[in-house]
Amino acid sequence: EIGKLSESLIDMTDELQKRMAATAGFAADVAHELKNPLSSLRSAAETISRISDPEQQQKLMNVILRDVARLDRLITDISRASRLDNEMATESARVIDLRDLVTNFVEARQTTTDTHRLEATVSNMPVTVSVHDGRIVQILDNLLGNAVSFAPTDSQISFSVDLGDDGMVRLQVRDQGPGIPPGRLQEIFNRFYSERPASEAFGEHSGLGLSIAQQIAHGYGGDLIASNDEGACFTVRLPVAKA
Repeated sequence: EIGKLSESLIDMTDELQKRMAATAGFAADVAHELKNPLSSLRSAAETISRISDPEQQQKLMNVILRDVARLDRLITDISRASRLDNEMATESARVIDLRDLVTNFVEARQTTTDTHRLEATVSNMPVTVSVHDGRIVQILDNLLGNAVSFAPTDSQISFSVDLGDDGMVRLQVRDQGPGIPPGRLQEIFNRFYSERPASEAFGEHSGLGLSIAQQIAHGYGGDLIASNDEGACFTVRLPVAKA
């Protein structure tokens, strides 16, 4: 029994060290991301007090307002990401048919998405998973937001639900954009990944959306992977639940 207790203590120590390392890494990433808008904000605030030209003052005020908005987005997303593990541990999952959730999501979002056409294709057979509905909607919103950013206006964004060959539930989101750059299929899930379309204003997104979506999938014993298939394709894999 002493040997088993010792092994348990070693495992607990290893897990604690991993969590501490992850927390330290997250804190370092956060500090790095906050530093840039804070530096820009400070520079603009210091400069605006030394000039009298109204036009130049307005330009600096616009810079300040953009940096404040960017900081607000960053802090909001950072807060959500830091709470995610604890929140998922206390949430009650329930068995749902993923086909219904995705179909309803696509119908609802099409009413507020006038730049792209959304389409849902689902299996003829029930596709059940044990999840919290809101977390899957969070994944879908993050993947839809990513697709809308990169796919051409008036192009189609497709959602599909079926059972994969590996026996896992498969939820896919495809767009008709340029696809994911070579060598970046894994990197895009890194926290604060910042490669965005040239047409998008700097700081429009925090770079946490895909990381959070993958974190949720992992929390349910699944995964989120990226590939290219005439555009970007994101595949959420989740364990099948018995109805």
